[in-house]
Amino acid sequence: MSQNPICVALDTPDPALAAAMVAQVKDHVGMAKIGMELFYRAGRAGYEQVAAHGVPLFLDLKLHDIPNTVAQGLTSLMSLAPAPAIVNVHASGGPAMLEAAARAVDGKAKLIAVTILTSLSDADIHALGFDPASDTAHTAVKLARLSKQSGLDGVVCSPHDIAAIKAACGSEFMTIVPGVRPAGADVQDQKRIATPRAARADGADILVIGRPITQADDPAAAAAAIAASLED
Repeated sequence: MSQNPICVALDTPDPALAAAMVAQVKDHVGMAKIGMELFYRAGRAGYEQVAAHGVPLFLDLKLHDIPNTVAQGLTSLMSLAPAPAIVNVHASGGPAMLEAAARAVDGKAKLIAVTILTSLSDADIHALGFDPASDTAHTAVKLARLSKQSGLDGVVCSPHDIAAIKAACGSEFMTIVPGVRPAGADVQDQKRIATPRAARADGADILVIGRPITQADDPAAAAAAIAASLED
């Protein structure tokens, strides 16, 4: 996996646009993320159109179902050519689901779990039924511990939760971090954000960055500027 921690989020249903974006920015990022928008519209063909540019792919489908269904889904995803570098599930699916997912992936990709979405606040998770005495940070750490115990490689987490998760789960446990915005960028629908440099300083392994790159007038220059901001 590339040492460049930037993962550009290709949040479009159009595989031609996604592939064109990867072609523009691939010299300045370490990975690209394909999400539900593209995969549900274009499936394997769309995935392969993007993969043809040679950038490792994070297939962000956030599987969450009964253990057997998730395991079978991941087995199907592992047949993609090339296989994704990273796939993910929801940690809230529980230990049996997480363990089944780990067995299905069997080291063919990094398997990570979503803890608490960066669009959710404390009030949001309480409305969902999480412990009212806890907050997003403590809940994320609990879910990260569960994910590690279940055999996963890491988690998706808020920039605000990185340090606590690394302390609880160890430095080798991966943190994939959305909600990353360069200074002065529009926060849009994210509630818990940080700059790329701050997230990296806290221990983020992969920085998922979408619109600040993909909606820039010059996406390659925007990606290059973010990469430069991470250099010592």
